[in-house]
Amino acid sequence: MTAQLERDPGNDARSSGTSIVVRRLMPAAILLALATAVGLSLSPPRAAEVARSIPGPALDETPASGAATEVAVLAGGCFWGVQGVFQHTKGVTSAVSGYAGGDKQAAHYNIVSSGATGHAESVRVAFDPRQISYGRILQIYFSVAHDPTQLNRQGPDSGTQYRSAIFTENAEQAKIAKAYVAQLNQAGVFDAAIVTKITPLEAFYAAEKYHQNFLEANPTYPYIVINDLPKIENLHRVYPDLYRADPVLVATAGMPD
Repeated sequence: MTAQLERDPGNDARSSGTSIVVRRLMPAAILLALATAVGLSLSPPRAAEVARSIPGPALDETPASGAATEVAVLAGGCFWGVQGVFQHTKGVTSAVSGYAGGDKQAAHYNIVSSGATGHAESVRVAFDPRQISYGRILQIYFSVAHDPTQLNRQGPDSGTQYRSAIFTENAEQAKIAKAYVAQLNQAGVFDAAIVTKITPLEAFYAAEKYHQNFLEANPTYPYIVINDLPKIENLHRVYPDLYRADPVLVATAGMPD
């Protein structure tokens, strides 16, 4: 029997957010000891995604005069890593983990994890268009935050809740996103076609408090070390002009427990 150090929503879906965090934060050494005690072996986890240096979008937005904030809602697997990447991106003023694609009643982690709600784990990225454009946000999303060629999965996580998706707020965002996908596919930047779905945003629901700022609060958790910290390193390496060492953290006041 084999066990991997990975995020398993099926095991994590419990009524208590606190118990989820405690279980997830179990140090790797303790996990190894427990596995040995019951006769399990911890197999090498799936390798972290490799960032690609990709061309910027040929079509991008024209900065709105006087606009101080714009929003991009992006889904690319587990929201811990996607949130962490954009928290370290210059020009981003807030990155909130949450759910998009389903209704309000189903916007709860233990329900979304079933994969039957229509929701995708998503991140609402608020940014200053005077510092970074929507197209540049998408460039980071496609090249660093996730692998857009994986269908209904990302790394060790599988299910429609981990799909690659862009939820657009207006026609201009949809036009830019669709043009960029076509550009990257035509250029053959990736080894396979991009499967990212581009759909209008109907609503975004913030995830529970214990999911917010997860990467920054738990840098030694094995899942984060294996799957997400390399994304932060890749952001720094591939886009040094857009990397910020001090992340912009989200306030959790008023968010669901």
